[in-house]
Order: sequence, then C-alpha cells, then structure tokens
Amino acid sequence: MTLFNTVYNDYEHQFAKSNPNYLKSMFGTTDVVPFWIADMDFKVTEPITNELQRLVDRGIYAYEFNPNEVFKAIADWNLKRHQLQLNSKSFVQVSGVLTGIALLIRELSNEGDGILVQTPVYHQFYKLINTANRKIVRNPLNIVDGKYQMDFEDLEQKLRAENVKILLLCNPHNPVGRVWNQKELEKLIQLAKAYNITIISDEIHSDIIYSNAKFNSIASLSDKHIAILGSPAKTFGMQSISNGYLYIPNQDVFSKVKTTIESMYLDHGNAFSTFATIAAYTKGEDWVNELVRYLEKSVKWIQNFILNEIPQVKIFVPDGTYQIWLDFSDLNLSEDDLKDLVFNKAQLALTPGAWFDDNHQNFMRINIASPLSKLQDAFTNLKTAINDNT
Repeated sequence: MTLFNTVYNDYEHQFAKSNPNYLKSMFGTTDVVPFWIADMDFKVTEPITNELQRLVDRGIYAYEFNPNEVFKAIADWNLKRHQLQLNSKSFVQVSGVLTGIALLIRELSNEGDGILVQTPVYHQFYKLINTANRKIVRNPLNIVDGKYQMDFEDLEQKLRAENVKILLLCNPHNPVGRVWNQKELEKLIQLAKAYNITIISDEIHSDIIYSNAKFNSIASLSDKHIAILGSPAKTFGMQSISNGYLYIPNQDVFSKVKTTIESMYLDHGNAFSTFATIAAYTKGEDWVNELVRYLEKSVKWIQNFILNEIPQVKIFVPDGTYQIWLDFSDLNLSEDDLKDLVFNKAQLALTPGAWFDDNHQNFMRINIASPLSKLQDAFTNLKTAINDNT
C-alpha cells in the first residue's frame, strides 16, 4: 500500500486539476485542494515509465509502426480480468473515449435523433450530443434503498416516444458508482432489440471494481446493437498520454465505422500512447490490484467517517470507480450556499452536482484517487465547515 501513500506537491500547477486559472474560473478561488477531476495523484506503475523512457532514450521520433499487438494486449487483459472474450480484429484505435463516442453518434444517428442518457451522468455526454445536433433524452435513475437503479418503465416510454437511436450507457456509472449487473444489462439488450437502437457503452472505469461487485460488459451479452469504448487512462493514471479503443462485434457496423475513422486518419495513436498501453495491459496487473485494494480501504474510511462524524451528508457507496457521489440535501442549503461551504469554508474543490444533472444542485462528486491522508484532511475540513455553519 505504500505505493499510494506519498503526497506529491512538486508538479501541482502543471496539471489541470490544480491550475490556478482553472480553479479560479470554476470554483471562484485558488485556495482549494482539488478533488474534482477524474485522474490520480499516484505515480504510474514502473513498466509504463520504463517503456516511455525507452522511447525517449532513442532520441529519434520518426514515423512509428503501429503494432496490432496493442489490440491483442487489450483483448488478453479483458479475458483475464473480466472473463470477457473479445475478437482482437473488432477493435479500432481512437484518440480517446470521448472521440469514439462522438464518432459513433454521428455515424449511427442523424441530426435531430434522440440520444438517451441515464441521469445524473458524466457531463461531457451532454456536450457530445448537443454539438452533434442530436436531442438529449433523459432517463433519470431512481434511488431505491440508498442505491441508484434504472427506471425501465420510464426508459421504455422514452424509447417509444422520443425517436431514440442510441442509448449512451455509462458502466461503471459516473458519478453514482453503480456497476450494472447482468440482469439490468440483459433488460437493456432486450429493449435495444425491440426498439432497434444501439447501446454505446463507456466502460473506461471497468477495472476499478470493489469486492462487493462484479463488472459485466454489455459485450458479454450480445454481438448486435452494441459498441463499447475503453482506455487504460483511468485504470493506470495515463490521462495525458493514453488513447482509447472502440470495439464493435457486428462486422457490418464495424466496417462502416472503421472506414469513417480511417478516412479521417483518426485511427493512429502516437508511439508513446500505443507502447504505454501495451506495457500497462501486459505488465500492470499487480499494480492495479494493489490500487483497487487501496481505494477500497479509502472508501471504507470515508463511509465510516461520514456515518459517525457528518451524518447530515449521505454517501452512495460505489461498486466501482474512484468517484464518490455525496448528497448534501439534509443541510438545507441553496446551491450557492453549498458551494460557499465546500469551496470557501472547507477549501475543497469538489465537482458540483449540477454538472451531471440540473436536478442535483445539492450533490457533489469527490475523486478519491489520492493518498488516504489527503482524503482524511479533506473530510476533517468538511466536518469543521459543516459544524461551524450550523
């Protein structure tokens, strides 16, 4: 666990999460500790660093052969980690998961078509839909016994009435932390077939799964009506150098999408991202296992602290991801007053709930991929701010 206990302050202002201009524009102050963006405060596993160093040491950055080995590494990783059999010939490389989603939206729907999202959800989904001139169709998740559940009745009604062509699935779900179970995914597949829609599944968080859950990919249940996207970015802390991958098992759809991607020369990662991906997926498993154990320990500490010290705050204990969704509704604060409490008094940069859905102004998301000591300080500051405010 000592790999993840070190607090690094040397490079702070070089990263988006702690850039003073970003902090000032989003939180109104630079005097905050950042827990808002979904990346890590941990150094990457050594095999990735070694591979990047090997490339740097060559001193020559000529056109690089793009090895198909990267797709084998991705397929082998999914087979070993998730018992998910993927055809290495059904992958195409993209610069990132969001790029892949943007391409699929344009390729598999027309302007004015409905794209369904399950809210609250990753805020960039809205931008992808709006900039493609498609219509956002919201299928709100329900809270049942303290856990988010899909509302299938509302979902089917929206599929029937809103000209939906794509369901944009987040699995594991950001920000609520749900890992959808097999029964839920089977129901989605049934609806996709019945209403002839495509499920685009963002599975970028699929390797961060806690002991109370098991990851199920939509690709394990069907080879039609689906496309999945993934990346080593979240798993290995490679956000600034990684690429993404797109997987479509239906060969007719795959060929169509691949042709479009290749026609725009978007299917080539740079050498650093490609070889770092291979190193991560072939040599990084032990590091990831230790990471998940460390994160789960942090989740349990946070859960106990909230229960015993600030019970006014509700925590949605995640099945996976290193994000935790917090409900501050019982504080009875306005949106502005809640921001003042968290940003100015507790001096924490958490992601406002309204980013994920307009109806969640009393919620916030915290990124816990930080040393536990840093999280302990953060929640102690939050407790003090809440107590001083009452």
